[in-house]
Amino acid sequence: MSESINLQHFLADDQLKQNQLLALIKLAIKIKQTPADFSQVLLGKSVAMIFEKPSLRTHVSFDMGINKLGGHALYLGQQNGKLGERERVSDYAKNLSCYADAIVARVFSHNSIQGLAEHASVPVINALCDLYHPCQALADFITMTEQLALLKINDISEVKLTYVGDGNNVSHSLMLMAAILGVDFTLVTPLGFEAEADVLTKAQSLAKASGAKLNVTCDISSIGAQDVIYTDTWISMGNEDANQKAQILAHFAPYQVNHNLIKQTGAKQVMHCQPAHLEEEITTELFDSDMSVVFQQAENRMWGQCAVLVSLLTKE
Repeated sequence: MSESINLQHFLADDQLKQNQLLALIKLAIKIKQTPADFSQVLLGKSVAMIFEKPSLRTHVSFDMGINKLGGHALYLGQQNGKLGERERVSDYAKNLSCYADAIVARVFSHNSIQGLAEHASVPVINALCDLYHPCQALADFITMTEQLALLKINDISEVKLTYVGDGNNVSHSLMLMAAILGVDFTLVTPLGFEAEADVLTKAQSLAKASGAKLNVTCDISSIGAQDVIYTDTWISMGNEDANQKAQILAHFAPYQVNHNLIKQTGAKQVMHCQPAHLEEEITTELFDSDMSVVFQQAENRMWGQCAVLVSLLTKE
């Protein structure tokens, strides 16, 4: 079932190999199509879920996904404080390892994820941090794989994918996973909001190895023909200062994903990880259109995470 994927943790996209990602995508689709076959695979298993940040899709998709696999999920919310403040991350990891079979963590800092993985004796899953969102990227490529026929493409590596917006954790994971899978990827960000330099260097190395083309630009008019356009909120959770928001909205305005951009690129589909700030990074009309696969992405968060959990906690 999961031996060929051979995961110890699920922390960052660049730690995954192409064959592991393709196997996870295949497994996720299999679980989605035949959930009854997997309804007892986590029987007797418990998963501790640490949430430093508020969540809808991540919390619900993990909780219900674990339940569908026959396991038990325990939510540890913001009332426990930021990791490393009330007690050391190492102590947190060791304590949870006494009780849980795996740890899911949605945190502010990637250092917290690394600390948990270093000191836990059970698998750790990165449910979001400041640098990466690998569960989201996995769901996105599951969705694109399901949509290949509608995109009139035979293989995921043939997709031309563009991300427009802030160089954030979502764009980082999407870029890295695209590079690993051999997917041509264009990152379009306003000046001053580019991807982290270290992440970009990793993506360039991975793209070279897989044969993918990686294009990074601030010029939205130069991206050419694309199959899929992806965007995310321009203002990250916790950074909603009113004065700063007005400046960011003005700076990002030319980067809105709308029907004009779709016409310019010939893209067939639009993606968004949600929550969406409609009429900011994407128009309501496009978000609600037949080209949008945003709710399929949201559902596939659960199935992708189920595949990760099965891979981490079971052997064939």
